[in-house]
Amino acid sequence: MSVTILGIESSCDDTSAAVIRDGLLLSNVIASQSVHEEYGGVVPELASRAHQQNIVPVVDTALRRAGIAATDLSAIAFTRGPGLLGSLLVGTSFAKGMSLGLRKPIVDVNHLHGHVLSHFIRRQPDDIVPEYPFLCLLISGGNSQIILVRNYNDMEILGRTIDDAAGEAFDKCAKVMGLPYPGGPHIDRHAANGNPGRFKFARPHIPGYDYSFSGLKTSFLYTLRDNVALDPDFIAKNIDDLAASLQRTIIDILLDKLDKAVKATGVKTVAIGGGVSANSGIRAAIADYCQRRGLKAFIPERVFTTDNAAMVAIAGYFKYLDQQFCPYDAAPFARVGV
Repeated sequence: MSVTILGIESSCDDTSAAVIRDGLLLSNVIASQSVHEEYGGVVPELASRAHQQNIVPVVDTALRRAGIAATDLSAIAFTRGPGLLGSLLVGTSFAKGMSLGLRKPIVDVNHLHGHVLSHFIRRQPDDIVPEYPFLCLLISGGNSQIILVRNYNDMEILGRTIDDAAGEAFDKCAKVMGLPYPGGPHIDRHAANGNPGRFKFARPHIPGYDYSFSGLKTSFLYTLRDNVALDPDFIAKNIDDLAASLQRTIIDILLDKLDKAVKATGVKTVAIGGGVSANSGIRAAIADYCQRRGLKAFIPERVFTTDNAAMVAIAGYFKYLDQQFCPYDAAPFARVGV
């Protein structure tokens, strides 16, 4: 008998719904919120209000594109956390209400697990997915982690950021350069035309597998301050080289710890996930790293790097197979590890 899962994602500023049947993606709908751009970051209250407006049409569209009725669902999976509480409450409450109305079970999903398991989303039955165990470099605006994945429900964080995440470093540096929010894609665009060896920024010396990006950010700010003091037009003249040098430094920091983890664990497969895994420089660097070391690389489609319900649905699918259902009194949570 087929297993059909509706996934609902509302952890931040994207409202998304997706349908997966027996591991195959039938639909994935995302409604983004442009209202936050003028504020230079996500405004939680505005985000939760937009989720309330978007969630019904988004879910309806996902079901229609999948060609199924709500009564065909086996279960409803939803992001329980981590994320913005107001946003999570919208998705959690909607999933519970839909579950009660349809008499279908609900499955709660850890948002970070969803990013890791996004590599198991298949568009075709013969699509290749990772074999356990593998290492996943999870990089986003709020998280930078190296995770040893032994199974869908057995993940160990080997290292994580002790301050800023990689995406946070991109966004904060982009902001002082006068680039729009979110800054990561703009850094990526400018870096394509720049010289990555032009500027040298500080690199952390943190033991183990943990990351730190605050020193890099501070070094970047001092470089701008000192040069702009001499030439007010310094950023405009050197924006491509600044972006390329920043991106190269972040890539080197990420790969240094990842390489240590690969050597220590002996894994043969490396995956990346999270919003920053959409960065073209990072994608190319991971592919090159794995090729040189004879490792299998899993780099997600860009649509699966940002917050999306397809990853929630596939995580929910695995939990459904093990009959791991969620009680109705389960509350969303803002922070947690993997």
